[in-house]
Amino acid sequence: MGSGAGSFFKVVLKNFDVLAGPLVGLLYPLYASIRAIETKSQVEDQQWLTYWVFHSMITLFEMTFAKVLEWIPIWPYAKLVLLCWLSMPCFSGASYVYEHYLRPLMVNQQRVNLWYVPKGKDPSNQRDDIITAAEKYIQQHGSGELQYMLDNAEMRRRNSSSSYYGYAEDHEY
Repeated sequence: MGSGAGSFFKVVLKNFDVLAGPLVGLLYPLYASIRAIETKSQVEDQQWLTYWVFHSMITLFEMTFAKVLEWIPIWPYAKLVLLCWLSMPCFSGASYVYEHYLRPLMVNQQRVNLWYVPKGKDPSNQRDDIITAAEKYIQQHGSGELQYMLDNAEMRRRNSSSSYYGYAEDHEY
């Protein structure tokens, strides 16, 4: 009996990453994400949205470099440690990475997506939202910069509407 229990623990320790990975990387974050949806806490929403972005990036990385990662025996454990750091509330790694790396990139971004209008309940507000965004952009960068951006967008639109044979397809159906 003692050797059976010892063998069981050896198998568990040998496959710890296989057993703990889904628990730490999927089940707990899934549960915490559902809880965050039900609360009004923006901090929790940020933590779990950021976690799922990083989880997706790690998954894409693994899918892309699967053949290389097979040769790195420590990768499953490194991934487990990374997922623990990103997801565990005592670390809040996803929020840390967002606050210190992603947010500064997005806040300091020079280009403004003028055409992005968040979904609202009233479609008539879309025009006001676009005008407000344009006014804000003009205040920050000047009207010349806005005109330059609009001219570039128009030029890209014209270039993308040309057909395979090189002439513009401006006809209506």
